[in-house]
Amino acid sequence: MTRRKPPKVAFRWWVDRQIDEARDRGEFDDLPGTGKPLPKPTGHDAATDWVLRQVRAGGHDTKALLPPALALKREVQDLPGRLTAERTEQRVREVVDDLNTRIRQAYLNHHTGPPLTVALVDVEEAVADWRRSRAAS
Repeated sequence: MTRRKPPKVAFRWWVDRQIDEARDRGEFDDLPGTGKPLPKPTGHDAATDWVLRQVRAGGHDTKALLPPALALKREVQDLPGRLTAERTEQRVREVVDDLNTRIRQAYLNHHTGPPLTVALVDVEEAVADWRRSRAAS
């Protein structure tokens, strides 16, 4: 266990000293990734980069990290591709109705984050697009 910081000692100095002592003891030798290049930065801060790498390494979708306003906007953009996988018109209507319900709820509960600028999806238009995509394939 680490010793307690003595009174009247700067916190930064104390931490740096603990790191130097650990390095002298060899506690940082043979760590995973030693000698490998650092991953290329994405333009985000280091914590965000780390989270994105961990989420992707776990095989998860990074869309879950978006604020609700941006997540809904992305979902509306991705909707045509998602609907092409549906087999029935009833299911297409259910998917669009569910999305519209969540958009309405977001407008009612939106308090933080980027402004919410997502319009409701026209169910009949989505169904017509779905029909055209099915006829084309």
